[in-house]
Amino acid sequence: MKTELQAKFLQHLVQKKKENEGFTLIELLVVIIIIGILAAIALPSFLNQANKARESEAKTYVGSMNRGQQAYYLENGTFADNDNFGALGLGINTQTRNYKYVIAGGGGTNSTNVTNQGQPIVNTVKAFVGGVSLGTITKTSEATTLAVLCQAKLAPAVKGPAGTEVVADAQGEPTTVCQGIGNYDSIK
Repeated sequence: MKTELQAKFLQHLVQKKKENEGFTLIELLVVIIIIGILAAIALPSFLNQANKARESEAKTYVGSMNRGQQAYYLENGTFADNDNFGALGLGINTQTRNYKYVIAGGGGTNSTNVTNQGQPIVNTVKAFVGGVSLGTITKTSEATTLAVLCQAKLAPAVKGPAGTEVVADAQGEPTTVCQGIGNYDSIK
């Protein structure tokens, strides 16, 4: 009798396993809803990171343009203008997928400042403007070049600046210089 009971018990367990092999419709719906909620939370963050990556290109390029202008001035006694963009020796394109790079001002021996602009082509990224000016160190009265890099507070898609602003003078506190040209913050 014991073996017969054991056999029936094992048979019952085998049948129960066969019945519980799949998922119910409710279980599948709950998993799909959870995945949907997680995707809805992650998507805006992902899109924001993609724009930040695009903006880092312009930040790097305009910063390099500033440093190139400083070196160009030391060698030539003047700032490069847009026609001499290649003379900065940066090896960067004047236009990429996301930005157009322009030098405003410069050229000529009387030039005391120049503006380097990263103008957005894609209207969801922020504009960048850099400026290099002649200045003096007050303690030593030595002439030097001073640079500032500014980032727009908003992208053109939400009524932010287009990156065509001119830095009249890069002397002074970077925060003040960037606020003086419009809706910009200084980058440290």
